[in-house]
Amino acid sequence: MSIDWISLHQTAHDEFSARLAAVTDWSAPTPDTDWNTHQLVQHVIEEQQWVPLLLEGRTVRQAQPYIRALGDDLIAEWHRYSSAAASAWSKADPETPVHVSYGTIPAREYLAEQVSDVTIHTWDLARATHSPDELDSGLIEAVYTVFEPQKDTLEASGLFASPVPIADDAPLQSRLLALTGRDDRV
Repeated sequence: MSIDWISLHQTAHDEFSARLAAVTDWSAPTPDTDWNTHQLVQHVIEEQQWVPLLLEGRTVRQAQPYIRALGDDLIAEWHRYSSAAASAWSKADPETPVHVSYGTIPAREYLAEQVSDVTIHTWDLARATHSPDELDSGLIEAVYTVFEPQKDTLEASGLFASPVPIADDAPLQSRLLALTGRDDRV
């Protein structure tokens, strides 16, 4: 299956933007128990700040001085850094080596990771804002191809909670969320 990650990047960002527009309580809890809504949104924006810098060939250490503190208007900050990330991805060679925190990977893998992160946190934000939490099916299918092969290492990575037991015939979005310690049945 060939996946158009550039198109999915835009889809993921559109989905996140729609849920971001529904935020009324920045201190509301999210399914990611480590973060409230403000912290979750801040995390997603900060991840976008890294994209242009890392795609230019900088290491995390070299890029760090260019990461700026976010302003108070997180919605404006999201649009600013989402646009900058999209522009950087549109110019990136998929095979360009990207220096991420755990090593060097091709840009195409970094893009898949970025899309996956935004997708999972879009669902978190949807739950926090009580907005529709069903995400684009093509996005779910693609992100599942990233997380399912890693199911045995996701929890150990420290990035996700323990997987949630779920039936093999559950909807794909439910199975994807379960891999990341989220339960959409509650």
